[in-house]
Amino acid sequence: MSVDTTQATESLLPYDAWTEEASREVMIRALEHGAKHGLPGEHHFYVTFQTTHPGVNIPGHLRARYPVEMTIVLQHQFWDLKVDRKAKLFSVGLSFGQVPSILVVPLAAVTAFWDPCVRIGLRFSSEATAGPTGVDAEPEPMPAPTEDEAKPQVVQLDAFRRKPVRD
Repeated sequence: MSVDTTQATESLLPYDAWTEEASREVMIRALEHGAKHGLPGEHHFYVTFQTTHPGVNIPGHLRARYPVEMTIVLQHQFWDLKVDRKAKLFSVGLSFGQVPSILVVPLAAVTAFWDPCVRIGLRFSSEATAGPTGVDAEPEPMPAPTEDEAKPQVVQLDAFRRKPVRD
């Protein structure tokens, strides 16, 4: 029995960066659509972002509760969703414990986007975790999520691609 000892050729093209850029564009378009038209049907978005990323503007009580990462849900009770491509950020109004708040989040701070209605999940690297070469540093182990945080789960798109039907 022979063992294949060939190694995958390292790409000289930045496919990872191109793929991430395209995925972020999908998220941006979804947010823009929600801002302009609202969210149709059962669509709703889970958006996870790094609270420590430069430019994130959230109330102090939220920063204290979510010192590293936070997931928000855009579903029924949000307002003033705006996407500013030029400033590379989005803002949205949400209530936390019946206290209205405006969150401002740079698009580069977003680490995950999920629309469970259609099971579309996107995970992004973060510029904040990129090493000096721009390549992602070794990821830190994630702490176990709380019960509320465990509900949104990002899924790989490959799991939902249509399989050819065999006769």
